Amino acid sequence: MLEAERLLTALCKAEVAFVIIGGMAAVAQGSSYVTADLDICYQRQRDNYQRLSQALHPFNPRLRGAPADLPFALDDTTLKAGLNFTLTTEGGDLDLMGEVAGLGDYEAVKAHAEEVELYGYSVWVLTLEGLILTKQAAGRPKDLRLLPELKALQALRAESQEDER
Repeated sequence: MLEAERLLTALCKAEVAFVIIGGMAAVAQGSSYVTADLDICYQRQRDNYQRLSQALHPFNPRLRGAPADLPFALDDTTLKAGLNFTLTTEGGDLDLMGEVAGLGDYEAVKAHAEEVELYGYSVWVLTLEGLILTKQAAGRPKDLRLLPELKALQALRAESQEDER
């Protein structure tokens, strides 16, 4: 079961540079989508690798789908050597993305994000525009099913902004 508040609190307290993407971002933007994991895009810099690995250490991260006896340590060396990681943790499933389809690396993703308040913390969350771009680029059935709702939310926001003018 996803314990998003615990995971996000740990990331925020450790001052990890990240943007929430995927289903949790869709929910933060008003979607009714139900998600079972937390997806983030993380900044690929040495000090951030260290903060990220230290924040997640208490959650005992393991590679999702890998044999249980496969040795794995999520540390700054592993993060630097890899790019995208699908993990199972004691706080739920967590996807760490160094790059996101349709947008690119952390800096490009952050350019399509906005700060929102979640669980008492100010965090960066992908905008509706950013979500639409990533879902179109991913092209998976579950992503394509979400597109009409995201586009409808985007249209409602645009209409609301027009009404305010």
